[in-house]
Amino acid sequence: MIIICRLAELLVLNIIYNRLNRDFYLHNANWVARNLLGKVLCVSSGGLASGLIVETEAYAGAEDAASHTYKSRRTKRTEIEFAEGGFAYVYFTYGKHYCFNVVANAIDAPDAVLIRAIMPLEGIDLMKTRRDTDITNLCSGPGKLCAALGIDKSFYGEDLLGDRIFISDYTSFPDEEVIAATRIGIGYSGEAKDYLYRYYVKNNKFVSKF
Repeated sequence: MIIICRLAELLVLNIIYNRLNRDFYLHNANWVARNLLGKVLCVSSGGLASGLIVETEAYAGAEDAASHTYKSRRTKRTEIEFAEGGFAYVYFTYGKHYCFNVVANAIDAPDAVLIRAIMPLEGIDLMKTRRDTDITNLCSGPGKLCAALGIDKSFYGEDLLGDRIFISDYTSFPDEEVIAATRIGIGYSGEAKDYLYRYYVKNNKFVSKF
């Protein structure tokens, strides 16, 4: 807890000035997913809440059978994925959860990165009013973190260079501290279910439970 509090203090000084720029998001989904580990997701919704990104999943657009835009499928829901990288793609799933994705890659290359888990930093009391649970369980899953941070469908299409939701640069993890694994809940996707497109920080207690 001391480490978390100290990190939060440092972020207060730097968070506004270290936002990732557009160029970061214009890489493919796997590059963005891997390099988002160690960055800080910040949301202003009834107060500022933030967390260190510790788990992501890449969805590689038209060539990825697990992607919502497989074979360039373009619908009202997926339209934002065809924009240039750096926008929010939020969808509702299982009739109860929102999931937050970062749009990646260039215009008409509909890649996305699901943010699966974060380590809470700022606004922990606010998060606990939304999810009454212990800190390791607050944001240890895509639906959980959206509930804790107050992310809902109104965030769909938000520019991540804006003030409402953004990602701040902070640190990165060396390869030996990062695990590449298969994604969760995509058993329908044929060989794509075996792609090692999920990235998480090794031995981190804040990653998702499944």
